[in-house]
Amino acid sequence: MIGKLQRPVDFERVLGHQSRARSAHFALHHLPAHPAPSAWHAARLRTAQAELSTGQPQVVHNPVEQDPPAPQGCWVGMVVPKRHARRSVTRQLLKRQIRAAFAERPGMPPGMWVVRLRSPFDRQKFPSAASDALRQAARAELAQLLDRALKPRSQPASAPAKPAEQAP
Repeated sequence: MIGKLQRPVDFERVLGHQSRARSAHFALHHLPAHPAPSAWHAARLRTAQAELSTGQPQVVHNPVEQDPPAPQGCWVGMVVPKRHARRSVTRQLLKRQIRAAFAERPGMPPGMWVVRLRSPFDRQKFPSAASDALRQAARAELAQLLDRALKPRSQPASAPAKPAEQAP
């Protein structure tokens, strides 16, 4: 399941963590958590409780020791600012390519993902706002970015060992 991040609080939570991978134009952030419940959903639950005709609502207590359940799906958010993509056609093209890149990868770890455009594409190379060349360049770069993000993180290499001295 691929959901869509929409609430600013979710974007703030994910972007508050270090990026998982970067490319020339994009940064990818990940947080293995559920999005915050929507205000509409909470208001609907409160209204439904108030309309019960069976008396007092049943109080449910959750044990403190339980960890929150692990996220079951992927939620994708996109940040494509106007300062990096002036034309709305270009912003929409990049958002479509981001969604398509995630749809092509069914094995993504669950949680919230945010793809952020961090620098503009060169207007000299891509003069058209929605050219096939721009579409292919963005798709190839996003594929590399997701590949890099899915690789296991390597530990920092330790200092190389000095060769042992040989006895005469």
